[in-house]
Amino acid sequence: MERRTIGDCLRQPLLTSGHPSAPGRLDLELLLASVTGRNRGFVLAHPEYLLSYNESRLYHQLLERRLQGEPLAYILGYREFWGLTLKVTPAVLIPRPDTELLVEQALAHWPEQSRAVTVLELGTGSGAIALALASEHPEAQITASDLSTAALAVARQNAANLGLRVRFVHSDWFDAISGRFDLILSNPPYVAVDDPHLRDPALQHEPRMALQAGPRGLNAIARIIREAPDHLRPDGLLLLEHGHDQGAAVRQLLANKGYQNIQTLQDLGNSDRVTLGCWPGAERHTEDGALPKSWTSS
Repeated sequence: MERRTIGDCLRQPLLTSGHPSAPGRLDLELLLASVTGRNRGFVLAHPEYLLSYNESRLYHQLLERRLQGEPLAYILGYREFWGLTLKVTPAVLIPRPDTELLVEQALAHWPEQSRAVTVLELGTGSGAIALALASEHPEAQITASDLSTAALAVARQNAANLGLRVRFVHSDWFDAISGRFDLILSNPPYVAVDDPHLRDPALQHEPRMALQAGPRGLNAIARIIREAPDHLRPDGLLLLEHGHDQGAAVRQLLANKGYQNIQTLQDLGNSDRVTLGCWPGAERHTEDGALPKSWTSS
């Protein structure tokens, strides 16, 4: 294989070839940083650097994976979230910048009390949300759950790598959860099973169980809203990420179940992204938070 310089790789015709999965310059810079074992600053500062044969071979292997539509985060094996470097694998959803709004709102509504705040994150995946909160409040008692044992292994590794304390539990939503919490939050699956976005080549590499949730994408959200009161302290808060067109439906589900002070927050693109509701002190066990049967049929 012909050896090339960093500058040659960054100028290659793929950038302007019109290939449907042609990577952008940033992707190429990060791939080159990975194969050379340097940072992106080195790549930018040393276009004359001549890749070794091994580096050239590895670079072309990784580039081919990117051209096939595999997400860059899976190729590199990591993703930045809330200033943390997280290991990611195809067992977990790739953390998105929009999800940082969920972290921001949890911190904005953090209870002021003498005892340690108790937090539950449902469907933790890579552990991004729970670990972000742990990095800001290491004294908090944070529990994070997931149905996928492979995802929990990634999350535990991230916690160990970052030196952050989170308790991880294998659970199908609340099934293995005990106790009550001041905050419950989740970025659950919320894509409809027939949503055309699921045909995006990049999404083909991500775990489907972390993406889709019934014909309207609301099955997981409805279940969480329905069951969370049994695990919230009086005046505890439930925060949910959801699709840009689901804000009104999520607010209605929360209101039907008896949550109060319901509000929806917008992401950086001014789309509805996070809705929260407060569970009042009085117990209210109703089925009003359930989805109509027409929503849950598959």
